[in-house]
Amino acid sequence: MTEASTPLMRQYSAIKKEHPAALLFFRLGDFYEMFFEDAVVAAKELEITLTSRNKEKGIAIPMCGVPYHAAEGYIAKLVRRGYRVAICEQVEDPRLAKTLVRREVRRVVTPGTAADSWLGSEENNFLAAVVSPCRVCSPRSFNRRIPGDRVLWGGRGEKNSR
Repeated sequence: MTEASTPLMRQYSAIKKEHPAALLFFRLGDFYEMFFEDAVVAAKELEITLTSRNKEKGIAIPMCGVPYHAAEGYIAKLVRRGYRVAICEQVEDPRLAKTLVRREVRRVVTPGTAADSWLGSEENNFLAAVVSPCRVCSPRSFNRRIPGDRVLWGGRGEKNSR
């Protein structure tokens, strides 16, 4: 990620640092915007237009966005493809804000926490938990690939290749 040059981009960067493994849906008015690498990934996966901001300053920041009223469908598509999505909302009325509108991540959606309506009925959807009193064992030692299915570990937004 390049250096954030505006207060808005600094706010975005600070929130993204709190959720580095998620695609950040950043609410700007009537849209959820994504920037930098999140925009590149989301544009490709969602088949939406990738554009950029700050071209006039010689620093093109990749960006894409979706209307807030249609966001659930886009989020569901990303979750079905194995990504984690952090949903960042405006937490104060923009008309009353004296400076930059405060924003916070209000929800993080992962393949393991997705609502039933987001999960595809045409494929298997598994959720498992392993608890071990063994202090030597790490949870990673229980990560296994099931033939024909994807195993997602840690909700990093990456498809596990093991």
